[in-house]
Amino acid sequence: MSVRITFLGGAGTVTGSKFLVQHDDQRLLVDCGLFQGYKQLRLRNRTPLPFEPNHLQAVILTHAHLDHSGYFPLLVKEGFKGKAWCTPGTRDLCQILLPDSGHLQEEDAAFANRHGFSKHSPALPLYTEDDAVRSLKLLKTVPPLREFEPIQGWKARFYGAGHILGASSVSLEVGGKRLLFSGDLGRPDDLIMLPPDPPPGADAVIVESTYGDRDHPNDNLIDELAPLLEKVAARGGTAVVPVFAVGRAQALLHAIAELKRQHRLPRSLPVYLDSPMAIHSTEVFTQHLGEHRLNAAECNAMAKVAKMVRTPDESKAIATHHGPKVILAASGMATGGRVLHHLVQYLGDHRHMVVLTGYQAPGTRGATLVKGGTSLRIHGQDVPVRAEVAQLCSSSAHADAGQLMQWLRAIPGQPHRAFVVHGDQEAADCLRRRIENELRWHAMVPEHGSTWAV
Repeated sequence: MSVRITFLGGAGTVTGSKFLVQHDDQRLLVDCGLFQGYKQLRLRNRTPLPFEPNHLQAVILTHAHLDHSGYFPLLVKEGFKGKAWCTPGTRDLCQILLPDSGHLQEEDAAFANRHGFSKHSPALPLYTEDDAVRSLKLLKTVPPLREFEPIQGWKARFYGAGHILGASSVSLEVGGKRLLFSGDLGRPDDLIMLPPDPPPGADAVIVESTYGDRDHPNDNLIDELAPLLEKVAARGGTAVVPVFAVGRAQALLHAIAELKRQHRLPRSLPVYLDSPMAIHSTEVFTQHLGEHRLNAAECNAMAKVAKMVRTPDESKAIATHHGPKVILAASGMATGGRVLHHLVQYLGDHRHMVVLTGYQAPGTRGATLVKGGTSLRIHGQDVPVRAEVAQLCSSSAHADAGQLMQWLRAIPGQPHRAFVVHGDQEAADCLRRRIENELRWHAMVPEHGSTWAV
């Protein structure tokens, strides 16, 4: 029987990565992510998968970001009982992100029910914090480069992908075929993460394309951030920085620590990290020295540059602190979390600034701000946008088009086929064309729900 891949997420969109690999009636899922962004995408999170979770033998997680791992508690809730294989770094971050995701969903559902702006009565979370905690018991760790058998007779290996702590590409050998899943690839010149490992040989490669249609500018994150924070501080404003709690939050903290050390920002400028998830993720960096670029002293400086805001009351109290300040809060695309309350507080005043730090998926509030939207829908209300909006070009944790091509060229031999995933349609198709024109491989952008033999 042939080896087949079904694209249950991350196909034609940047979120919801789920790739079902089948051979001889055995099934393995590479990544188990939540859809984010447009409502029609988010509704897919509530659509049953085309297989019974208890008929799935194993899961492999490339990394901990919710668009790659955030569906896993629901999979377990609905009957999956196998192992989910991941690196130790991914396990440590999932222990933070998944319960937090369940907690936020419970909070959002309760808020919607209290204020009556949900179309569902009652509004229910996809899963709870308790569901997420229970799912963590099924995580099984294996270090990078060590071969393991997720299913008897199937061989797999993790390769460092950069991007965030623990992130990996996955090589999978089954049925005489070698499949290579890129996961999310980081940048060779990332401020805090190591470059991706050289990839192994493969018959088919499944490659992300978040930035498949563009190259990053040569700007340095520290140099790009400095004038923005200097400007907003000089006019007595507040910089609200929506951050991804894992990866970008730590890069921004490190950059601010460096700017203060270099006296390019006043040491007295207040900085708040308003995300328990980001706080815990920052602490994890010290437990994984050698897996990123930062030494122990830099990890310590990163952790001390901001006031760690843990409770909702402490979060609300930030608004009583007048004068210039910087607030880093999740989520990075302003899809939920505490950053929404800060946006309500500061969006309406031209003295303030919103600094966007990474890719903003279509349909998210972050994407609305990037496009110059004059109002933002938050908690059932339209909030006017008068604050300055800036988007950092140098803070992305994803490889750009040229770097993706560089990684693909490094694959030994020539894969028979490349599947271009995890990108908007334009970015994915642009990378597909480059693969066909420059590498002469057969490349395609699979449709959501489609199945292909390899």
